[in-house]
Amino acid sequence: MPKTFIVHVLSEPTEGQEDAFNDYYEHTHLDEVLATAGWARAQRFKLGAQLGTQGCPLPYLATYEAQAESAEEVLEQMAATRHLRQQSAALNKRTARVWVFEATGPEHLRNSNPHA
Repeated sequence: MPKTFIVHVLSEPTEGQEDAFNDYYEHTHLDEVLATAGWARAQRFKLGAQLGTQGCPLPYLATYEAQAESAEEVLEQMAATRHLRQQSAALNKRTARVWVFEATGPEHLRNSNPHA
């Protein structure tokens, strides 16, 4: 039975390419990943604030929801379908990072707890 995974991709634009990077990611890349990898949803974020001294290494985050048997299968889906997606020099592939997290419990929604 497939499990739910959240894929987090931290990225940044190639120097001087922020407008092209944002246009590519928002109007091409997210939809192509969903269509080719078969993932359920995607959304982008830009770092607005942080707490702690560690510091976020890159300013942009894309999150995807995927269904698979394992985290490794999620990465395999991503790699096997990469050739089906347009690539952009505006995305700094050298610094981009990917993490796959497996759900460990049910989703909690505001006001869904009768004891609250």
